[in-house]
Parts: sequence; C-alpha cells; structure tokens
Amino acid sequence: MEWLNENGQAISAITSVLTLLVWFFYAQLLYNSYVRQRRPRVIINRGLGTGQNALCLISNMSSESIYIQHVLALLHTSEDTYMVDVAEYQEEKDEQQEKSVRSHQGPLASGDYLHMQRFADIAEQIRVSWELNPDIFDQANLQLEIRIIAIYGSEDRPIGASRSFYLNEPDTSKQALIPISVDTTRHNSRLQRRKVKRWAEQIDSQAMRR
Repeated sequence: MEWLNENGQAISAITSVLTLLVWFFYAQLLYNSYVRQRRPRVIINRGLGTGQNALCLISNMSSESIYIQHVLALLHTSEDTYMVDVAEYQEEKDEQQEKSVRSHQGPLASGDYLHMQRFADIAEQIRVSWELNPDIFDQANLQLEIRIIAIYGSEDRPIGASRSFYLNEPDTSKQALIPISVDTTRHNSRLQRRKVKRWAEQIDSQAMRR
C-alpha cells in the first residue's frame, strides 16, 4: 500500500493512457467498418453461360445507388486497342420492325444489376464501329476489357471498375470467354479516380473526332 501511495500518480497516468489506447483501438475498428460499408463496389461478371454468348452483368454491391455514365468496351489486339462506349447500342428487332436504341445510362440501385449485350455482340460492335476485318477474332490472346464509369452517391468525382476476359483460349484461336482476373478491379482512390476521369475524357475526345 505504501508503494501504491507513492506511485499513485504514475499508475493513474499509465491507466489513463492504456484506457485511451483501448478506446482508440475500438474507434479504429468502427471507422474501418464504416469506411468498408461506404466504399463503392461494382462487379462485372458473366451471366446465363460462360462462353462468348454469356451476358455481361453489372452489379451494384455498394450501400448506395450509383449513376452509370459510360460503359466502355476495349478490344486489345496484337496491333492496337479499340474502344467503344456501349452504354447505348442498337437493339436488333424482327425484319418487320425497326432497330431501337437501348441505353444503360442512368441510376442503378444498391443490390441491383443490369445485363448488357452478350460478350460476343460487344466484341462485334467494336469490330463494326472500327471497320475491322472479321479475321481479327482469330488472333491468339485476344482480350476484351469492360470499364464502368459511374457517380457514387453525392460524390463529385467518378468511380470506376474494370475487368478483362480472353476471347479465346490462351495461345489458340478457339473461342472462349476466360476471366483474366478473379475479381473486378475497383478504381476508387483519389489517384485512381483521376485515371477514371481520363477514361471519360478519352471517350469524349474520340467521339468528337469520329
């Protein structure tokens, strides 16, 4: 007791510091949980199949709605990369009906999804838009990349997501649809959002030139 009385102030100070560290630890856990819940997450995946005829699915797994501005499709060949905004495209109808334009621009609620065209149709749209030779699809290691540019909640800077697929089996020309990455790549950090903004500027400048 005598030792405690002599060192009471030091013990009290140490106890206060330890208590502060415990509260800081729990506050950090709560903050990380909040940030994780608030972090936007958009998933690009295949639906109704695994081959090129599978639908391109875009799912919003964020806690809030997103507004899709652009859906970019890039065909990476051995010679060059060809990009097209496929957020709007002409939907084929019967012979007696005219073609209609379908748009995927607009809000997408939390937990909701939309299906684009088939992957094969997206690749064909790029080929037709750039007037490429149909033999281009016989190339080995041909890649189709899908990029999403969207606005999340009330944030000003756009967020992005991307995922790439092989359009044929590696080192062969046999048609396939093989994801290059296990998951969709998110572009949500400040530096990455600048990159996403450049994507939008690139597609706008391309549209003006064409």
